[in-house]
Amino acid sequence: MSHQPASQQTPFFSPARVLTPADYGWDEERDHSFARFRADGLVPGRVVRAERGLCEVVAEAGPVRAAVLPPSGAEDRLTPCTGDWVALQPATTAASATVVEVLERRTAVVRSTASRTSHGQVLAANVDTVAVAVSLADPVRHGRIERMLALAWESGATPVVVLTKADRCADTQRAAAEVAEVAPGVEVLVTSAAIGEGMDALVAVLSGTVVLLGPSGAGKSTLGNRLLGENRLATGAVRESDGKGRHTTAWRELLPLPHGGVLLDTPGLRGVGLHEADEGLDQTFAEITELAGDCRFADCAHTTEPDCAVLAAVESGRLTRRRLDSYRRLLRENAYTASRTDARLRAEQERPMKDIARLRRAINRSGNRRA
Repeated sequence: MSHQPASQQTPFFSPARVLTPADYGWDEERDHSFARFRADGLVPGRVVRAERGLCEVVAEAGPVRAAVLPPSGAEDRLTPCTGDWVALQPATTAASATVVEVLERRTAVVRSTASRTSHGQVLAANVDTVAVAVSLADPVRHGRIERMLALAWESGATPVVVLTKADRCADTQRAAAEVAEVAPGVEVLVTSAAIGEGMDALVAVLSGTVVLLGPSGAGKSTLGNRLLGENRLATGAVRESDGKGRHTTAWRELLPLPHGGVLLDTPGLRGVGLHEADEGLDQTFAEITELAGDCRFADCAHTTEPDCAVLAAVESGRLTRRRLDSYRRLLRENAYTASRTDARLRAEQERPMKDIARLRRAINRSGNRRA
């Protein structure tokens, strides 16, 4: 695999032509809903790269750097992330361009934060296709695929599993069949960006804004370069000892694809925690969800309950024990995240009462001192 230093990547502000929101997916529906912002002198734009307090945005006049207004008072303003559509105050002689508001997100890929707090981290916004990259050069981890698919389904986008590095796998047909069993309702494609295998089939199923998700070393950047038709993304070698790659993608960035749509490359994900992914889990484990409808108890945990259709499927061989264990594990994790969120909401609701009690105690202390 070739290596291209990040410093040699094509910079954002030197395109062959001026790019506009239309190149990044702006449509009539969004344009119609933007009328109220135009009345205030604002223009639409899409965030192609987000940094702390600053965004690189493609606007109607071309790419601009824009400051982000911090939230003030009780305002609950969204923090822009890559893929967001925003209302932009154009630059003037006295001030730089400013992101005034983040428009409503149609979809969002959200994971729990590394600190496991109640807040989720938005990895990408307004995504149409989530391409989960899985390397065939290493042992395939089905549990990781299930986790990624739960994240993808929950986002509202369409997931696709892309098996990469097929040229380094002895039996791609068997590997694809095994992955298909843990990805019901999901297209599974075998590719090799190194030799071009499967790329036409992949292009045919990708649409709109496409985000590449997967661990470092899965071949996301090499795959992205194939889709882009040029080496825009840095790639790096994978350690032979453990198959892990280095983080060659340092940030999330949107790039137009030659066949239409845009590509969002992401840094390798070392860990992906679920965040309020109930629907995503139902979709990922669709066969278990369906079986559960035949259990005697509506709240069956599929452990030791009598007349459990899920356990019966395991005993008969229709469902693997590993698959059920993975489902339970992800359910527990998702429930824990939800409990953290509920605890935060309870704390926010109780805070005004605590403030009132604190104020009363202060008044009482003041009165006692005067007495």
